Amino acid sequence: MNNKSILITGASTGIGKACALHLDNMGFVVFAGVRKERDKDTLYKDASDKLKPIILDVTKEDTIVEAAEIISNEAEYPLYGLVNNAGIGISGVLEATPETEFRKLLEVNVIGLHAVTRALLPLLRKNKGRIINIGSSASFMAGPGASSYAASKFAVRAISDSLRLELKPFGMFVSLVAPGAIESDIWDKAKVYKEKLRNNVAPELLEAYNLFIKAGDKMVDIIKPIPALEVVNAVTHGLTSNKPKYVYLVGNDAKKAYKLSKLPKSLFNWLVMKKITKVSEGS
Repeated sequence: MNNKSILITGASTGIGKACALHLDNMGFVVFAGVRKERDKDTLYKDASDKLKPIILDVTKEDTIVEAAEIISNEAEYPLYGLVNNAGIGISGVLEATPETEFRKLLEVNVIGLHAVTRALLPLLRKNKGRIINIGSSASFMAGPGASSYAASKFAVRAISDSLRLELKPFGMFVSLVAPGAIESDIWDKAKVYKEKLRNNVAPELLEAYNLFIKAGDKMVDIIKPIPALEVVNAVTHGLTSNKPKYVYLVGNDAKKAYKLSKLPKSLFNWLVMKKITKVSEGS
């Protein structure tokens, strides 16, 4: 580990930061991708001298190119792993979701992942490296109000499945880590986005989708997010195990989502709507 490096995108908070600090502690040289200079200082406080925060915005090609150059110049520490963690989450029924928000979501969660992976593959291929893509329980199940986010995570799963086969001849491996609800500031960001969305749609639209609004608000209080460390453990196993898994389902809700996705659609739809109605009624 001491002569191998890992790049983690979206490392300023949440899962990305937890992975960066853990892998740094294990002895990897970690390139922690952050979007702002102040996020570098935060990481420096908690990490060893080997951790290397770099400016990396997955939606900006120039920062991707610069990051690839920085990493390639570190000849002492060949790039062995890429953790595609950068992502954003929005929720809302399709009719209330502006195309501008959907495009921004895809730019970060899908196109950004594609761009970073493509830029780093020449370095990873030299070292028979590994790629960990952070998906979600929504990689398998798209419920009402989650079409945009689920679409992006279904795409991440598809990229992972295809890329795994493309890289197999080079001795490389690709894992999908699919967590359920994780302790992160993403929940606060989601609340802010939700309020903004509701303030910008017609009252009649809020009334039309009142069932899902009530259920969604109550589900936030019901869901019990698990520590980010559980995701970190899955990422670590994917990077270090002799037998990494194709898919890591992290948390009970992710495992339930996977099982539900295997049901006949008619049964799936009935179960989901029954649950939503029950929650919205407070029973």
